[in-house]
Amino acid sequence: MEYRRAGSGVRSTDARSGEEIMNILDIARKVLMIEADAVFALTQKLDSGFEKAIDIISASKGRIVITGMGKSGLVGKKIAATLSSTGTPSFFMHPAEASHGDLGMVTADDVIIAISNSGETEEIISLIPFLKRFNVTLISLTGNPGSTLARASDVNLDISVREEACTLGIVPTASTTATLAMGDAVAVALLTKRGFREEDFAFFHPRGSLGKKLFVRVKDLMHSGDSLPLTSPAASLTEAVMEISSKRLGTTVIVGTDRKILGVITDGDVRRGIGKWGKAFFDMHARDVMTRNPKTVSEHELAAKVLGIMEKHSITSLIVADEMNSIVGVIHLHDILKQGIV
Repeated sequence: MEYRRAGSGVRSTDARSGEEIMNILDIARKVLMIEADAVFALTQKLDSGFEKAIDIISASKGRIVITGMGKSGLVGKKIAATLSSTGTPSFFMHPAEASHGDLGMVTADDVIIAISNSGETEEIISLIPFLKRFNVTLISLTGNPGSTLARASDVNLDISVREEACTLGIVPTASTTATLAMGDAVAVALLTKRGFREEDFAFFHPRGSLGKKLFVRVKDLMHSGDSLPLTSPAASLTEAVMEISSKRLGTTVIVGTDRKILGVITDGDVRRGIGKWGKAFFDMHARDVMTRNPKTVSEHELAAKVLGIMEKHSITSLIVADEMNSIVGVIHLHDILKQGIV
């Protein structure tokens, strides 16, 4: 393979054929431009039919059933997943399997969204008599508004593209991108119409970062019971340091006999105390050096909010107190970060 510079790009020549091979980056750029143009062109195709489709779906008492063959089916699965995660119960039904029993999953309250670029996909066309017989609403996404599927639909959304992005002009590329974009437009329009909130999204994603931010509370992460670092006010600072070291939370809480919070001593306080008093520091008592009225949080507080408090005050742990200012736990910065709450 020989390489030579042509203009601003580097092109390669196959020594065996003598044919010049287009710069691979040029190919990629052309693909992205064609697909971007295909998506942009959809904005000109939106009309009252799109509004009608949104009204139908939002008013449905059933589920949204997405169906499609091949690449359209793969895109349909993603659309179904997006709809479900944004509050519209949806699932994907393979059209070939539908004709062999899976149609039993469909009820008259459901809405079918059928995807077919040609609008003539045999496996989908064969479902139309069933859908008509049981009065199931049919919305289609096709690249041919005059196709059999489009004409049989209650609403047809035009996803046609001027050209595919592949060099052969036949591999589904721009058309599948346009279909996916139209599905996203439907999902976002629906969630906006329904007033879908950030909290609602988190509800369906409890293990995601947003779900953790909105649902994980201090009580889910705090240290309690025997793992709590507790020291009496009369204890020596040697005892306090041992408690800080053994419980590994960087702090010990000074409490009275009724577990009322009197103060706190942190590992930072120990370092500063040694620097100030030297060996005499260890002859002192916990009450002599403790920070009185330390910051506390409720066990019902969101962990994400506690993280903000820690960052604001440059501290790594907080005491968890009840309404009577008695200690119930300690939460550490690392406990929050381990959960991916940032």
